[in-house]
Amino acid sequence: MQGLAAYIERTVPNAKERGFVVGHDHRYNSEIFARLTAGVFLTFGFKVYFYTTLVHTPMVPFAIKYLGLSGGVMVTASHNPKQDNGYKVYWENGCQIIPPHDINIAAEIKARNNTTTTWSTTLVDTHLLSITSQTELLKAAYISTITANLLTTPRDRLAATTLRYIYTPMHGVGLAPVTCALERFGLPNAIPVPSQAQPDPSFPTVVFPNPEEKGALDLARSLADRLGVSLVLANDPDADRFAVAEKNRHGEWFVFTGDQIGSILAYAVVLRARAAANATPLKVAMVNSAVSSKMLRSICAAEGFRYAETLTGFKWMSNRVVEFKNEGYDTFFAYEEAIGFMTHECVLDKDGVTALASFVELAILQHERGATMFDLLEELYATYGFHASDNYYFICHDPTIITKIFEQIRFGEKDSDGAVVDHTNFKRESDGVVFKYPLTVAGFPVTYIRDLTAGFEMLDIPAFIQKSGTGLVSLKRGEYEPTLPVSASSEMITFELANECVFTLRTSGTEPKIKYYIEKRGSDRQTVHEHLKAVVKAVGSELFEAAKNNLQ
Repeated sequence: MQGLAAYIERTVPNAKERGFVVGHDHRYNSEIFARLTAGVFLTFGFKVYFYTTLVHTPMVPFAIKYLGLSGGVMVTASHNPKQDNGYKVYWENGCQIIPPHDINIAAEIKARNNTTTTWSTTLVDTHLLSITSQTELLKAAYISTITANLLTTPRDRLAATTLRYIYTPMHGVGLAPVTCALERFGLPNAIPVPSQAQPDPSFPTVVFPNPEEKGALDLARSLADRLGVSLVLANDPDADRFAVAEKNRHGEWFVFTGDQIGSILAYAVVLRARAAANATPLKVAMVNSAVSSKMLRSICAAEGFRYAETLTGFKWMSNRVVEFKNEGYDTFFAYEEAIGFMTHECVLDKDGVTALASFVELAILQHERGATMFDLLEELYATYGFHASDNYYFICHDPTIITKIFEQIRFGEKDSDGAVVDHTNFKRESDGVVFKYPLTVAGFPVTYIRDLTAGFEMLDIPAFIQKSGTGLVSLKRGEYEPTLPVSASSEMITFELANECVFTLRTSGTEPKIKYYIEKRGSDRQTVHEHLKAVVKAVGSELFEAAKNNLQ
């Protein structure tokens, strides 16, 4: 924290006077780590806003924007296993840090690792620059801000609903802010899962405290079955993610994917924009990650909204939202397929509480019609096109094999003489590198390639080849540079095919996995599923050569 404090002091104007915020969840030692963090910043002369109670992660970025602070730290391990802990660093704009700040902070930490400013966990209780009286005021400001800006349905109409739903905070900190938000919105109270309602760092009822994990929603669904309730809502332990399950008319539970929830919540923004159309029209911009569904792109195209995709991670999406705001846009939505949703820019990060409230509003409107949220999803497919996806991974414990797989995708298969097998070769004139990407996958022509590892992007490959010919094609600057940041530290390649199939191949930074995210769009569902199945098979057999490389 000494390195972080020194870097912010040196980099952010009036950093110490503006102040810094520190929050924590219920994890083992979270409060101790938060107190140590506050002590370091106080020792550096920062005014420190310290949350004296447990808070959900969005409260830190909210405070930064609301108070105009120089940054903040949230001590949390989110949905990681119970033995983990960590922290998230937010910059003065309310977003998580991105390069070059992360690299510079690491260098500052390394330069200061031989000295200790303070080890006091009590300095925050007595220091003149410590502000501990704002916790409840900031919580109230958060609730007031989201209730003033999020929902469009009249409060009395929401309050009159007979809809019931089960809620689990997954042994985390979500129950308090969710209960408060629902009350202020006029939404019906959630029915909490008793054994998972209160913060407990041991997470006794789940193997892994992540709503996406198999079995994580079992207790909530069991309670719903006993009470005759058909909707289950969940947050992860620090309440920045949101998950949903719904029982269909056949009595079977359907768990919505992050992409499906994202499309539904995007529709809430569509309704908000339509409600404002006759008064002051909203300028809407939407963002999702490169591995998330392109249905958001379809929604934006149909509604006349601005759309952008970013690298994976909310730090990239939130900073893109800031860029849109600077361009004059005033209404925003962002999401990633890993059940993270930003429904309002008062929090420039994923927020499971606002996502839940927005989802419940739509569920009430559906309930009034005698319809379900799955019915709404079907209506969105009918309006914006059916999108089906298959996201999974292969396991490979040998890094050299992973490198070989991606090099073969990038530079092509060589014959016995070492020559590259027949395909168009793209030569980058700046350094002479020749790329040899596959131009068909599962028999479908490749129309677009973006390689964020090597630094290559081509928007319309068939048109380029028709114009430039086959064989060795030289590319000048401006003909191949990706618009997204390039990093050689991890693998990430995206292909689009002529059949409206899009897929991204990437490695994991923490696990021995090669991940794939594949999506097909179309009007005929049988064709969509057939093409999707064919491309999934081809990724494993043609590109990864799973059997040959012993991938699991």
